[in-house]
Amino acid sequence: MKISIIIPVYNEVNTILTVLKKVNSFDEFEKEIIIVDDYSSDGTLELIEKYQLTNQNIKLIKHSKNLGKGAGLRTGIKAAENDILIIQDADLEYDPKDYSKLIKPIIESNADVVFGSRFLGGQSVRVHFFWHYLANKLLTLLTNILMNMNFTDMETGYKVFKKDIIKKINLKEDGFGIEPEITIKLCKEKAIFYEVPISYYGRSYKEGKKIKFSDAIKALICILKYTFKKN
Repeated sequence: MKISIIIPVYNEVNTILTVLKKVNSFDEFEKEIIIVDDYSSDGTLELIEKYQLTNQNIKLIKHSKNLGKGAGLRTGIKAAENDILIIQDADLEYDPKDYSKLIKPIIESNADVVFGSRFLGGQSVRVHFFWHYLANKLLTLLTNILMNMNFTDMETGYKVFKKDIIKKINLKEDGFGIEPEITIKLCKEKAIFYEVPISYYGRSYKEGKKIKFSDAIKALICILKYTFKKN
């Protein structure tokens, strides 16, 4: 079993090297690390290029302009070659030490997709913004109602896929709307979903958090759009 770890990156100079070292320390499976730099301007790209010189499993793809997380994921998914794809954010909110439990349902339970849930309990989760929590819960609830599912964390950044199922769908969103788009399109494909509890260190805006209230509105629009639109 081989895995592809996709890391979309935009201006994460303070965290990218730590993330790469954590990802590289996972050695249970043979892996490729696909970094998609979304036109960083703060020195992130230079750090990645230097790290790549001594780490041959790094595949670096550069966008010629800033396009958004969704565009980064699309680029990374297209480039991935291995059996299992893991999405890894570059900001230290999600810890690669959870990879084993994320992969386990695919290997042992025939899962097509695994979501790492921040709300299942049993792991360390930073107490954080109430309004982000509420928006997440409302978006997840609406997705559950429309798709007849029981997700606890649709907006999670930790999503793991069998290669064949994620490459089967045609993704369109450039921004954070990619999260509900992926979820709804895979639901329509009758994918087998599992959730597992993960640890989560949600950072503040001072620490570099990028998602905004407007992104919740865009996610709501995406939920409705992709529910009533053919894949």
